[in-house]
Formats: sequence, C-alpha cells, structure tokens
Amino acid sequence: MKHSPRLTQLIDALRALPGIGPKSAQRMAFHLLQDGRPAAHALSRALDAALASVKRCRRCRMLTEEELCSICASQQRESALLCAVESPADVVAIEQSGSYRGRYFVLMGHLSPLDGVGPEQLGVRELEAILDEGGVRELILATNPTVEGEATAHFLADLAVRRGLMASRIAHGVPIGGEIEYVDGGTLARALAGRQTV
Repeated sequence: MKHSPRLTQLIDALRALPGIGPKSAQRMAFHLLQDGRPAAHALSRALDAALASVKRCRRCRMLTEEELCSICASQQRESALLCAVESPADVVAIEQSGSYRGRYFVLMGHLSPLDGVGPEQLGVRELEAILDEGGVRELILATNPTVEGEATAHFLADLAVRRGLMASRIAHGVPIGGEIEYVDGGTLARALAGRQTV
C-alpha cells in the first residue's frame, strides 16, 4: 500500500534517526498520528525549542544551552586531562561511569575521507588551540574501536605528541561479567595485547 505524501515524508524523517528501520518508523508515525496526537504536538514543540536553543559549547563542542557546558564551566574538573570522544552520547556514557573527572572535547564524528569528514569537520583547530594553551597534560583518546575511530585516535595522538603531551588510548577488551568463549576474536586479541600485570 502506498502512503500519502505527508505520511511518507514523516516516515522518511523518522527513518533518519539512528537505529530506526522502515517498520519502526512506520509504527512510530502511525502511533503519533493515530492515538498520540498530544504526544506528537509535545514532541514537535520540544524539537522546535531544542533546535532554537541548544548549541555547541564554545570550548568542548558538547551540546548545551549556555556558552559553556556544565563540565567546562565547573571549577571542580581536572583541566590537565582532556578526553576526546566522537559524540555527546560518549560524554554521557563516560560521566555515568563516575570514574573520570577531567574535561572533554567532542569531535562530532570521526575521520572518514570517503564521506568528506576531515580534520576541519572534527574541530581540530579548536582542539589544537586548547592543547596550545598549556594546561593539558594528557590527551585521552576515547574514540570507537572501528577502523575510522582508530585512524582518528592515531591522528589526534600525533597532535598531542608533537606538543610534548602524553597521549593515551582507552583500553578495549573483555567486558566485566562477560564469558571469554562468547567474546569475538578481535576483542580477545586487543585484550591480550593490552594485558596488565596483577
């Protein structure tokens, strides 16, 4: 069955969201237009308000409504540590761990020349300006363990090393509570290469 043009447009817009396939997008569209019209109006208002007021932090590029995000504005953070991540979701995940008290730099992606994503799109000039201020002692590279994430980490490590700064990579390996027999070979190889003395 062919949908009306506006319904097709809504389904296509919902499919643009990560992790949403055609069936999920159709189900969401039907729900919003069928039973959820008050929810649809609330979603529309919230999206309009967010688009109008949420921007990037002028220092770390995290999403915020202020000039500086709450992390950059905090005097309680350790400014000598700077953690480079690919997305705002990565900042949230690391913050939820409660194990990091430094600052961040959000790349908003990873190097991908085939997709036209180079250093300029990742805010490398802004990152270099922060590194050149002299307050950062260590650049922690927390990009994803993909080919693009590894290339991005290597590129950023070179920026830090050229400035005489320590560059470190987050560890990758067997998850806590995981069973070795179910872990993929690439993860096991990385875990073995990154083993530590006990």
